[in-house]
Amino acid sequence: MAAAPPATAAVGAALREEDERGSGGAGPRMESSDLGSRQQGPIWHRKPSPAARQGVIVNIIHSVKGYHSKTIRFLNVAFDSSGDSLLAGDHQGNIYVFDLNGNRFNLVQRTMQACTALAFNLRRKTEFLVALADYSVKCFDTETKELVSWMRGHDSSVSSISVHGSGRYAITTSTDTAQLWDLDTFQRKRKLNVRQSVGIQKVFFLPLSNTILSCFKDNSVFAWEFDTLHCKYRLPTPVEGSVLLYKVFAVTRDGRIFVAGGKSNHLHLWCLQSKQLIRIIQMPAKVRAVRHLEFLPDSFDGGSNQVLGVLSQDNIMRFINIETCKLLFDIGSHEEGISTAAVSPNGRYIASVMENGSLNLYSVQALDQEGNKPPPPMFKVVKDWSKCTSEANKQAMRVTSGRSEWPWKSKGSKIQTRLLKLQVNSSFENKENELPGGLNKKRLQALLKGFGEYPAKYRMFVWRSLLQLPENHLAFSSLIDKGTHSAFVNIQNAYPIKSRKLLRVLQRTLSALAHWSAIFAETPYIPLLAFPFVKLFQNNQLICFEVVATVVVNFCQHWFEYFPNPPVNVLSMMENVLAHHDKELLQHLIKYSVTSQVYAWPLLETLFSEVLTREEWLKVFDNIFSNHPSYFLMIAVAYIICSRAPLLHCNQTADFEYFFHHRNNLDINVVIKEAYHLMEATPLDIHPQRMLDDFIPLTKGQYPVFNKYPTFIVDYQTQERERIRQDEIEYLRERQLAHELEAKAQERKAEDEAWYRKQELLREAEEQRRKILLEEEKKLAEQKQRLAAVKRELKVKELQFLDASRRRFLKYQQDQRQMELKRLDDEIARKASMREQETAATVQDVEVQRLEFESQRQLFEQVAEENLTKAEQKRFDTDWRLQALHKLRRDDQNREKHYEEIAKILHDNRVKEAELLKTMREAEEKKWEEVIQKKAQLEEEQKAAAAADEHRKQFLEDKINDALELAEKLQREDGYFERLRDLKARRTERGVELQRVPRSGNICLNDLSASESSSHMSLDRRREELACQEQELMAEVRRLRQKLTSQAQTRRPPSRFQATKWTP
Repeated sequence: MAAAPPATAAVGAALREEDERGSGGAGPRMESSDLGSRQQGPIWHRKPSPAARQGVIVNIIHSVKGYHSKTIRFLNVAFDSSGDSLLAGDHQGNIYVFDLNGNRFNLVQRTMQACTALAFNLRRKTEFLVALADYSVKCFDTETKELVSWMRGHDSSVSSISVHGSGRYAITTSTDTAQLWDLDTFQRKRKLNVRQSVGIQKVFFLPLSNTILSCFKDNSVFAWEFDTLHCKYRLPTPVEGSVLLYKVFAVTRDGRIFVAGGKSNHLHLWCLQSKQLIRIIQMPAKVRAVRHLEFLPDSFDGGSNQVLGVLSQDNIMRFINIETCKLLFDIGSHEEGISTAAVSPNGRYIASVMENGSLNLYSVQALDQEGNKPPPPMFKVVKDWSKCTSEANKQAMRVTSGRSEWPWKSKGSKIQTRLLKLQVNSSFENKENELPGGLNKKRLQALLKGFGEYPAKYRMFVWRSLLQLPENHLAFSSLIDKGTHSAFVNIQNAYPIKSRKLLRVLQRTLSALAHWSAIFAETPYIPLLAFPFVKLFQNNQLICFEVVATVVVNFCQHWFEYFPNPPVNVLSMMENVLAHHDKELLQHLIKYSVTSQVYAWPLLETLFSEVLTREEWLKVFDNIFSNHPSYFLMIAVAYIICSRAPLLHCNQTADFEYFFHHRNNLDINVVIKEAYHLMEATPLDIHPQRMLDDFIPLTKGQYPVFNKYPTFIVDYQTQERERIRQDEIEYLRERQLAHELEAKAQERKAEDEAWYRKQELLREAEEQRRKILLEEEKKLAEQKQRLAAVKRELKVKELQFLDASRRRFLKYQQDQRQMELKRLDDEIARKASMREQETAATVQDVEVQRLEFESQRQLFEQVAEENLTKAEQKRFDTDWRLQALHKLRRDDQNREKHYEEIAKILHDNRVKEAELLKTMREAEEKKWEEVIQKKAQLEEEQKAAAAADEHRKQFLEDKINDALELAEKLQREDGYFERLRDLKARRTERGVELQRVPRSGNICLNDLSASESSSHMSLDRRREELACQEQELMAEVRRLRQKLTSQAQTRRPPSRFQATKWTP
């Protein structure tokens, strides 16, 4: 191209800028075409004149009319291989084909979902590829409007489709994978997978070659052979000092020059033949990031395109000459920005999707001021390519609007960037309301009071000025250089953030805070406190760290004095303010045991991020940063007071906790006003401003020391963590040593194997010289091998036999033990039955003795009858009564003594029986323990148990004999009374007989019988009482026997033997 004079270029640029600033001038009106509900029709209705409309041929929109009229946004655009047809897809999945030569458009498909990429240069000219929002890729036919194929395999959105020059293959790219498709069979041939931490930017075919270029997010670029998919080469790492991260790429039509750009105004030009960086182009200062790159083909350049289109963050696409670095023309403006663009292969048209959703078609001939240039001269001078590339590698050029500024060199092939800082006059810092950047705090507060918040565009700048951030780059770099703190190495486990970048920034910020002060490594809520600022300032980690540090130093005063407990002093201040302004609400909270750690601390430790939306949170912190640090506490109290209506309806602790951990329907403007009211209406004696210091910014150069916390607790926890870390390091070191020893062992093993191989070779050589001896040795070796095999088999069989024998022996031993246990069960049952039989026999003996006593009583009655016949005289009867009375008194006294002795004997018997039961229990427990241990001890315990049973039996028999003797004694003592009773009966019979005789002369005898009957009644009652006591005593003996028998049966249940398992 012929270079235009600098003055002409400058005037042209000024005129273009003036045209951009003007809106709706007096020029010709732009041709606009609304597709509406039409499925086909003409694109424009009159012949366009792009030269008069800044190169725009037509502006295409797709609007839908109805109750709610709206415009459907176009998303992607692609040209066919000829460059005369255009394919465009909108947000609703409508795909249109625009025939630029025939001035016709046609709706070819309705996919019903947004498209993410298009390709229209397949081998079959009527087919095209479209990537959809469901991660699939479909192929349609423009003529039949039918689905040709449906290709699936991606797990994320497809960002680009690259088609091979032959049109037979295509590569679809997403962030996690790239897939190669055969467009004849629509089958996937290969798949490129990468680690999630790396990610793919773009994978595409190089024009006019069988090379695939893959670009990753770590700035690595690889070239692959298409046929074999072997890596051909990799581009070296960019020069040091460059912070450019590649995001967009473009290649010339001849596949020689590769251009990469990203979030910078620099472009890197690579020569793919020499694999070297040949040039760095610096775009104008307005360009801060590059969003899209596209080469503009030319009919005379032979594929080595010189014009490059650069779409920047300001939505303006600038076309520059990469050789002269001259700005040729640009399209788009701030009012009508460009979202994406495509250039036709013939270089005649540029199709751009605008920010408003419309589609602009530009004429390159009308835009390019040098469009009608002559072809370059045929005579060229041959130059040394290596020298050219080495010199070009050291050159960096800047894009200008009129002329090219040629190269400035840097030392050591490094591109150096200098930051110019404005020196602020120190006198402004002494003023109370003057802030850095020329701002005034009073004016900002007035602005905040009028609008309620700062403008979103300038909010970060205002915050940095209000917080007076020092931007200590060196101090922050020293903290970052210390690496990730051990307390936050596995932070992703506690906070699984989906965005890896956000997680990495959070980890670095928390690590820097922990290196700055040890308290932040132990504070559990510091990630919650820092996360909102990390999310807000994730692109500037220095500002993020200093904002968090400033918030901690000023707005979190006295928080760490009671570490690891919540700041009860700060919560008490808030509770005092709440008690002063809303005592009813505080009483309600106290009624349900809701403390300030439930209703205030969750708001403070999360900085309201859980209960506010993003816009509300920004508005709140606009006011917090603009006021005294006590305003932060006041806005928390205001939030509680403004929520008094729902809080008064809560009556459970879980409801209160849920309320202060989730978003609520609350007008944040009312909360902010209430906070200002609290700041003014709170008395000075309870006002937090009295306890909190004024705002103090971070110091410049070095950050201040932060030690307002109990150091002994933090130091102890730090020491414990360090001890654990040292233990882990020691373990890793030992594991590494073990791996090294294993590697050495493997190496030694390899050396041994090599030595054995050498010996084998020597042996083979010797065997070749001694063939006869070799045959004999082979036979002998075979015999030895067979013998060894036989021995091995015998050994295996022997081991199997021994194992089977051992198992049989164990089974036999187990059966023996089970039989022994069963025998013991039978023995116990037998002894229990014997005890029952003995008890029954004893009862029967007692019954027999009772019968004997009854017979003796009858015999005594007969004797008494004989004695009574001889004692019928009156004196004998009188003496007998007197003696009977005296005897009765003595018997009563003796009986009472006997009763006491019987009671004492029974008590002693019970004590001895309890001791006997305890002795039996201990003996039986020892016996069962010895049974579990070994069989020999079991036999000894059986003898001891037999002896114990014999002793118990003898003891019981003695006791029973004693009881029986006592009963016999009692019966003998009661025999006299029985005889008296018999005498009474006989007297009664004789009295009856005497009554039958006439009563003359028998008056005294009748009187005597009446007195005798009264005495006999008392004697009968005594005897009946003794008989009852005797029966009760025998019943008590029988109950004791039954109790002993039942305890002996239940103390060792048979299930205990079944639950025991024997082990060899």
